[in-house]
Amino acid sequence: MEETMGIAVNAAKARLKRNELAVGIGVRLVRNVDIIKVMKAAGYDWLFLDLEHGAMSIETACEIAVAAQDSGIAPIVRVPYGELTMATRVLDGGALGIVIPHVDTAEEAKEIADKLRYPPRGHRSVGGGQAQFDYAPMPLGEMTRQSDENTLITVMIETPKAVENAEAIAAVPGIDCLLIGSSDLSMELGIPGENGHAKVQAAVDKVVAACRTHGKWPGMGGAYSEELLKLYAGKGMKLLLAGNDLPMLTAAARAHHAKVRAFQ
Repeated sequence: MEETMGIAVNAAKARLKRNELAVGIGVRLVRNVDIIKVMKAAGYDWLFLDLEHGAMSIETACEIAVAAQDSGIAPIVRVPYGELTMATRVLDGGALGIVIPHVDTAEEAKEIADKLRYPPRGHRSVGGGQAQFDYAPMPLGEMTRQSDENTLITVMIETPKAVENAEAIAAVPGIDCLLIGSSDLSMELGIPGENGHAKVQAAVDKVVAACRTHGKWPGMGGAYSEELLKLYAGKGMKLLLAGNDLPMLTAAARAHHAKVRAFQ
């Protein structure tokens, strides 16, 4: 485990600080700690533990998060829209980052930063010892400072309104990343599933420019083909959600079955 003054390093944020791609994998189907070693061995930097669209519980997400800290792959949790109290619970329980979906305005982003950052940056409540420090006793100010610096706070841009407000959202202190949810955005734009459409590309360009202006990191989700990942990485996306466990398993199983079936 990498350590900086006792804290488990957030591998995704460390990559971003070095201006490298931080490549993540969605975890929706698998709900046990084995997924950590599988995806770490595959080379991913972070796990996208999905509490918005999956059946995973807070307890399971926290168990995976604590176990992931010693592997060097960063556990980052997406909570349902508006569930900021759930977000602070999973941070207290071991997550190294939070993703908040459906953020349309700077006012929403300000509330998120206020609730998820410790004073003086925000008003997050202190919950005691943290797994990020192996539960070691620490001076409160030092623990909260290190924890805050290590935590990756990401808001999702998923509507035309959010794209229009991208610069104002990116300007909010305490927000680290703006992650485009290209599937929902394509629905909102009236081009369902066309995640490489010119309208989506235009939204990407706007978000990337806003992030560059305000020193934030742009991210992309939902565009999982090799072609689209290459396209959006080339446009400047840094936090890449490169796929998730369910379609990967399904695609591999179907491809293998087709090969074996052809033997008859």
